[in-house]
Amino acid sequence: MDWKTTALVVIDMENAFISEESPLCIKQAAASVPACGRVIQKARERGIPVFFVNRIYRKNGSDVEFTRYDSWAGGGRYLAPGSTGPLSIDVPKEFQPMEGDYTIVKPRFSAFFQTELDLILRRLGVKTVILTGTTTPNCIRTSCYDGLSLDYNILIIEDCCSSNTEEIQRVNMEDMARVGAVIASSAEFCEEGFAVEDFAGEIQRRVQNDETAPE
Repeated sequence: MDWKTTALVVIDMENAFISEESPLCIKQAAASVPACGRVIQKARERGIPVFFVNRIYRKNGSDVEFTRYDSWAGGGRYLAPGSTGPLSIDVPKEFQPMEGDYTIVKPRFSAFFQTELDLILRRLGVKTVILTGTTTPNCIRTSCYDGLSLDYNILIIEDCCSSNTEEIQRVNMEDMARVGAVIASSAEFCEEGFAVEDFAGEIQRRVQNDETAPE
């Protein structure tokens, strides 16, 4: 596997999604922190660029999803710029950006929707995107489908993602696997010799060599 054409994306691992005191708390998120930390460290060792893609809401709520606005307004106006504490954009130490990492603010669920992520990945020559973070049925899943639609190979580290129940986690992982994502564990990813096939590149080569008229 060519780590130079791989990127790690870490989604929404902020206090507001991890803390039990937050109305946004994802029940499995806190338990996934150690595995996420190990994967981030291994990615840096391999020279894989790390992207932290997070939410920040304006203090007046002008960019909050309408489906979440009532929760936001009645729940302490979480994820405000510069906020601290359990409702905040603060992150555990495992998710503190280091020199060479990228930080992107996303306005909706997908890491790709109206962000510069795709532009930067293409500039870096990335072919495979590794998805980690929370939540599996929302931000991971939408990023997975958008990434596949943009012709990236998608690798999802299952124990580095989180949902509110085991059943939600299971069925969403199964659905994403069926549509073409590769699912692996953090232990598998950290093993020497771990690799994911360049499925998208293989299809690209086959299409380029096909002389059939497109009509």
